[in-house]
Amino acid sequence: MAETDSKKRDKVVQDVASKKASDFVFKSNLTGPISELSFLRRSLLFAEVSMISYLSIEECNVAAGKLGFTNGKFFDTEGAQAYWFHNEFDSVVVCRGTEPHEWEDIKADANALAAIAETVGKVHRGFKAEVDRVWPHIEEALEENKKPLWFCGHSLGGAMANICANRCALSYIESDPQELYTYGSPRIGCKKYVSHVEIKHHRWVNNNDIVTRMPPVFMGYRHNGVEKYIDRNGRLVKLNGWKRVSDRIQGLMSGFRRFRLDYLSDHSAPFYIDQIFNIARADENGGKGKKS
Repeated sequence: MAETDSKKRDKVVQDVASKKASDFVFKSNLTGPISELSFLRRSLLFAEVSMISYLSIEECNVAAGKLGFTNGKFFDTEGAQAYWFHNEFDSVVVCRGTEPHEWEDIKADANALAAIAETVGKVHRGFKAEVDRVWPHIEEALEENKKPLWFCGHSLGGAMANICANRCALSYIESDPQELYTYGSPRIGCKKYVSHVEIKHHRWVNNNDIVTRMPPVFMGYRHNGVEKYIDRNGRLVKLNGWKRVSDRIQGLMSGFRRFRLDYLSDHSAPFYIDQIFNIARADENGGKGKKS
């Protein structure tokens, strides 16, 4: 059964962009302010919002409605894409992640050279270029926003959301980021850059997700935010040093036994959603499966 479920999940990952909103059973449905949700339920919501950003515009809007958002706006400038969803309580900016067949996305991920940031230090040149194209339009739209503002994204979308949230915190607009949620996000800049702006950032990492280890530290790149690490058994844990290495190796070997490469499958947005949902449900049922 485990192998069958794994194959189904991997197929979903490959086909998300071609899916319809009706193909998904969403685990979130907003009926009040996002701030009233538990941390894990907020994490689940933003993971689902990050995933639906891969859908076509029409299907994404339908999916956003199922999640509890009544209004939306799509931004697309030369392939740099983001959505602004809102309802009577909240506003959410989600940046769209990497699509393997989108050349602009591939170039953004591959371009690991650093560029001078708009604030201090250095930032990933490719990620900065993506945000430079789309942020002015997001910023203009947010001039009218009076609601709590949240940012999220998966993969490249997480990196973009991180940079956008930083810019929002320094912008002339009244809205300040409430929190930032990223899933499978790569590193975005040097230590000076990532520590320049203080934002409450929850950075989800799923076991062997290879994207979270890129670009490498030896090139000067660093993460920011508070890491939320999911181990090979699907538990939210704090692991460092050799314990982290051991967990990753065991997760990789487990994947091999199921004919799956963890480095790639652990990066999928649907897998992040499944893992966080299971953690949230276990926590609500007495904390089993959660260790933090």
